[in-house]
Amino acid sequence: MEYIKGIPREQAVLFTDCLDNIIASDNEVRLIDMFVESIEMEKFGFASKLNAEGRPAYNPKDLLKLFIYGYLNCIRSSRVLEKECRRNTEVMWLLQQLAPDHNTIANFRKDNQKAIREVFRHTVRIAKQFQLIGGKLIARRLDQTSGSKQQEKQF
Repeated sequence: MEYIKGIPREQAVLFTDCLDNIIASDNEVRLIDMFVESIEMEKFGFASKLNAEGRPAYNPKDLLKLFIYGYLNCIRSSRVLEKECRRNTEVMWLLQQLAPDHNTIANFRKDNQKAIREVFRHTVRIAKQFQLIGGKLIARRLDQTSGSKQQEKQF
């Protein structure tokens, strides 16, 4: 009896199947893609200036998809998001194999802070509309409680 064998590392093919077949039909990235494609970016205040010179810019919808994916999976760092674009098949599918660098991701966040916040508020309104959430408090941040500042109690 033999062990299970992997694909040789020197083989030139990355995927034997297209990315669309690898991602399940009920995967969260498909919902993210449908949601972002359905919204009007200008309505939320995203910067949409295109320069005729230089390298073409990334579509703000693609970067917003990356941010929503990051927030759903507790990824806040632009460097980690950059790494996910190159190694995570879900993100590859979501961004159609685009891989923005961390500066692009960080600048998008910095330039569109208010617009991103409005999109998240919009998602909460939609979730309430479809009764996916009730609007009740289910968790509380405990890391902001005040601690003892007495020197004798410190280790």
